[in-house]
Amino acid sequence: MAEKSLLLQLTGDMPLFKIMDFLVDNKGLDFTKEQIADGAGLSRASVFNYWPELESRGILKATRKEGKTTYYTLNSANPLTKRILELEMTLIQQTMEKASTEREIMA
Repeated sequence: MAEKSLLLQLTGDMPLFKIMDFLVDNKGLDFTKEQIADGAGLSRASVFNYWPELESRGILKATRKEGKTTYYTLNSANPLTKRILELEMTLIQQTMEKASTEREIMA
């Protein structure tokens, strides 16, 4: 089993956070709802339950349509999304600083 991301270590395994984590990890790429469910390790029903919240807050945006299928991506221009990305960067920086300090202590 893969280790939890820093974001999920902080926020927990709620489906909404798993969806957000998948979108953050794949920022700039677009996916169908089904692909997001698979990537986040969730059932389609879980993703569909949280979808209205993600849309109403502008966290994701539609990028293209192929037939009846719509593709979505993380809306990096959204102020809430920007904060989530900042949180992710802060968690990464803290982890790197901690690892660096631990290496210095061990040396």
